[in-house]
Amino acid sequence: MIQLKAGQNIPLTGDVVRFGAKAEAALDVCALVVAENLTVFSSEDVVFYNQLATAGVVLAADEVTITLAEVRADAKAVLLVVSADLIAFPDAVSLGPITATLSEGDTVTAEFAITPTAGETALICLEVYRRGAGWKLRAVGQGYAGGLAVLLAAHGVDLDDEPAQSDPSPSSAARSGQGVPAVTGPVSGDAPTGAGASLEVGHGLERLWMVFEDAARSAAALVSARDYAAERLDHELSLAVSDPVTRNTPAAEEARRVAQQRNDELIATAEHRHQRDTEQLMRELADADQALPPALASWDSPAWDKPVVPSDGIRLGELYAIDRGPLRIPYCVPVPLNRPLWIDTESTRAVAPVVGALLARLLAAAPQRQALVDIIDLTGAFSGFTGLLAPVLNGPLIADHADISGRLQAMVDAAELAELAYTSGALPAPTEHRVLLAADFPHGYQTSDAQRIGALIMRGDLIGLSTVIVGTNESDSADTTVATLSQSCRHLPTDGGTPLFDPWTGSAWQLDLDLLPQEPERQARFMRTR
Repeated sequence: MIQLKAGQNIPLTGDVVRFGAKAEAALDVCALVVAENLTVFSSEDVVFYNQLATAGVVLAADEVTITLAEVRADAKAVLLVVSADLIAFPDAVSLGPITATLSEGDTVTAEFAITPTAGETALICLEVYRRGAGWKLRAVGQGYAGGLAVLLAAHGVDLDDEPAQSDPSPSSAARSGQGVPAVTGPVSGDAPTGAGASLEVGHGLERLWMVFEDAARSAAALVSARDYAAERLDHELSLAVSDPVTRNTPAAEEARRVAQQRNDELIATAEHRHQRDTEQLMRELADADQALPPALASWDSPAWDKPVVPSDGIRLGELYAIDRGPLRIPYCVPVPLNRPLWIDTESTRAVAPVVGALLARLLAAAPQRQALVDIIDLTGAFSGFTGLLAPVLNGPLIADHADISGRLQAMVDAAELAELAYTSGALPAPTEHRVLLAADFPHGYQTSDAQRIGALIMRGDLIGLSTVIVGTNESDSADTTVATLSQSCRHLPTDGGTPLFDPWTGSAWQLDLDLLPQEPERQARFMRTR
């Protein structure tokens, strides 16, 4: 049995799988059969108490059984869900720790332990999804504090009858014959309306990381096969010449030929499998680019010509490996930035297109929130595009080091006030998306400024802050405050020889950071402030 971690996926080999979950409190179990955009096709695709089965998916005795070959052919995935049993526990405010299991036959294949921490009363535990001709399992763990009603809405499901305000979950109504799900939302790739919109878009980031993980595992398999083939060839060639008596005989020559042939066949098979995986992932990425929000899409995506929709992530660039083929994987991170981005460079001006691309995507990620941007640019490196940002600048650009401390302190004060409100229970969700761009760091900054930026990193989420720092990597700085700040950031190398390593297999990748196009008309198109 495999103990899954959030985001991890494994292949499924059985024809029939079963999903169950255990918790201290009683649970309702259900399943959603969804399309590529993770919305249901129709009301028949929701399996719950009032509808115990659909094609290939059956609910019985608090367990969902999926017969993979019978799932509708156009389905992308089956989402496996639990929610608080509001009949047994009408006052439930959180699910508490849950252990989700998936079995193949009579054997538990995988277990996923989840501990909700934000009052979630509904949870997508696992996702059984298609990958080529086969199926895979992914640990999700995505919770919904609004309960099952919000989860269903996020996946294109509406209810015939609105649930009462005192009961945010449709489960109790469903058992009494009311609130039967019916699809009124979109299918075929459109984003759902209402509460589901931002949640649905969030799956874009998840999908791209799923592709990245699959690419990493395929790359690791190729590298492993190459290494094994080289070791075996070396061993077999050594054996062929180890006996001086037969070293120069036809038998030794034949042994060398056979060893080389086996080596070539092993490598050819591994490269064929990797090429097959690569082609499939490239098709997935091309299709996804047509539907992703602009913050995650390529510059050529049609998303940039449409009304901007929110995203919970931004694209930083593309990952690739020259020795592993043409696949280029979008490298993306969540927003607001849970870790500040630090662009490693000795020349701020040289990375101005990188910074411009980041700002364009940060602005596109949260169009529903007011943007406020603070920029420290002591060398005037960003003058080529900062004029486009005038509507969202939170004061003049800081070009004099004497003005840095005052601006940073004002932001720290706002964050500390938000923290006081949070501890008293009176803090609403941020209505702004704030961005701090601190360039030329640490030159011209005081140690106290580094402390202020550190304070913003600790409390910035309370004011919706994303932080981007531009400067030389200071992780080994003699100034411990600066070094600690540098170590807390996500570093983006601008030197092409600096590899990044994926978190699943440790495979090395090169990163090409996105660049803001330099043509004025294209800059205006991408650097939209409204």
